[in-house]
Amino acid sequence: MDIKRQERAPIYEALEEFKKKRVVPFDVPGHKRGRGNPELVHLLGEKCVGLDVNSMKPLDNLCHPVSVIREAEELAADAFGAANAFLMVGGTTSAVQAMILSTCKAGDKIILPRNVHKSALNALVLCGAIPVYVNPQTNAKLGISLGMEIDQVARAIEENPDAKAVLVNNPTYYGICSDLKSIVALAHSKGIKVLTDEAHGTHLYFGKGLPISGMAAGADMSAVSMHKSGGSLTQSSILLTGRDVNADYERQIINLTQTTSASYLLLSSLDISRRNLALRGEESFAKVAQMSEYARQEINSIGGYYAYGRDLVNGSSIYDYDVTKLSIYTLDIGLAGIEVYDLLRDEYDIQIEFGDICNILAYISIGDRIQDIERLVGALEDIKRLYSKDKTGLLSGEYINPKVAVSPQEAFYSQKKSVRIMDAVGAVSGEFVMCYPPGIPILAPGELITKEIAQYIVYAKEKGCSMQGTEDPAVEYLKVLEQ
Repeated sequence: MDIKRQERAPIYEALEEFKKKRVVPFDVPGHKRGRGNPELVHLLGEKCVGLDVNSMKPLDNLCHPVSVIREAEELAADAFGAANAFLMVGGTTSAVQAMILSTCKAGDKIILPRNVHKSALNALVLCGAIPVYVNPQTNAKLGISLGMEIDQVARAIEENPDAKAVLVNNPTYYGICSDLKSIVALAHSKGIKVLTDEAHGTHLYFGKGLPISGMAAGADMSAVSMHKSGGSLTQSSILLTGRDVNADYERQIINLTQTTSASYLLLSSLDISRRNLALRGEESFAKVAQMSEYARQEINSIGGYYAYGRDLVNGSSIYDYDVTKLSIYTLDIGLAGIEVYDLLRDEYDIQIEFGDICNILAYISIGDRIQDIERLVGALEDIKRLYSKDKTGLLSGEYINPKVAVSPQEAFYSQKKSVRIMDAVGAVSGEFVMCYPPGIPILAPGELITKEIAQYIVYAKEKGCSMQGTEDPAVEYLKVLEQ
C-alpha cells in the first residue's frame, strides 16, 4: 500500500472544489441544493444537502468512471490489496449479487453454506443458478451455524465438479471464520472461483492479529461493507476483485442493477473512510479488539451470560474467530436473545445490532468508547438481576438444515397459493422467511417446509423477532407452490 498516495481523497476533493464555484443548478436533484425543501435542510443541514448533487463532468460518473471516481477506486484497490475495486451505493447486497451474477448463469451450480445472507439467495432467483449447500455444523448450545469445513467443501466439489464458484462467509455475523486459505487453494485447483461475503469483515484488511481477509487468502472477489465496521455512510460498500477477474466485464454486471444516479454523499463517505482506514486503521482496530475483549471479560464475570470468543476455535468448523464481534449467549438467564435486545432498547436506551433466539450481538467498531461498553455491561447486569427466570421451555437453535425441492428461481416464479404457516407443512416454499437482522433466511424459495421449520417461525415471531420476506405483512400466511 502506497501510504503517501493514500492521503488523497479525490471525490471529497472534487466536491470541495465544486462548492467554491457556486454553480447554478438546472439539473437534478429537484430540491436544488435544498432551496426547494427547507425541512430537509433543517433535518440534514445545509452542507449535507448542498452536496447531494448529480453526476457531472467535474465529479465523474459511477457507471463509467474516468477521473475522480476512477482514482478513488484505484486507491481503494491499493488499500485493500486487490487488483480492482468498485464503489457500491446499493449496499453489500448489490456487491454480493454482482459477484454471483458475473460468475453464474442459469443452470450453473454454486457451492455455498445455507447460512448466507438473503442477498446471495436473491441473486440465485435473478440468475437461475442452482445452490449446492454445504450445511455447516451447529453449536448445539449457542444455536448458531459454524464455518465450512474443508472436507465438506472437498466433498461438494467432488460431487459437483462442474460448479462455477464457492461462496464463503468471512466472517459470519457471529464472528465464525472458515479455513478460507485452504478453501481457496482447493477450489482454484479445480478451476472454481471463490467469492467471499465480507459484509462484516472490513476491519480484517487493516487490523493486526485478526482472521485473514478474502483478498489476502487469494479469493477472486470480496463484497465488503464499509458502512458496518469501516465508518462510511449506511448503504455504501466496496466490491474487490483479484487478478484473474475481468474488471471491465464486472463493471457491466454491476451496471445491470446499480443506480445511474449515485449519491455523492455515499461516494465521498467511501473515499474519506478508505483514507481514514489506510492511514489509521491498524491503530483503530487494535482499540476495537481491546474494547471487545474487555467487554467479554466483564460480561462473563456477571454470570449467566456467555460472551464467546477465541475459546471456541477448534481448527475446523471454527477455524478462527473475529474478536471484534461481541456475541453473547443469553438463554442461561431464562431470556431469549431477542428479549434482551428489546429490554436494552426499551428500558436502557441501548440499541444493539440484533437479538435472535439464543444470542445478542453488540457491534463494536471505530466509533465506540469505553464508557459505552461500561454502560452496556451495567445494563446486562441489571437485566439479569431484574428479569432473569427459569429457562424451561426456551427453544435453542438458529439453523435448520433445509431440504431443497426445486431451484430458488423456479420456486419464486411458480404458481403459488397462500396458506397458514402450520398448514404449510409438507409444501414447498415460494418465498423467503427470515428474522432481520441478521437477514439469514429460515426458509427460502424452493425448500420443503417441515414441521420443525414452521414451529421455529411461529416461535421466533412470538418472541418478538422482526420477521420479513413474506408477501403477507403479518407473517401469518406463507406462499407455497401449487401441487
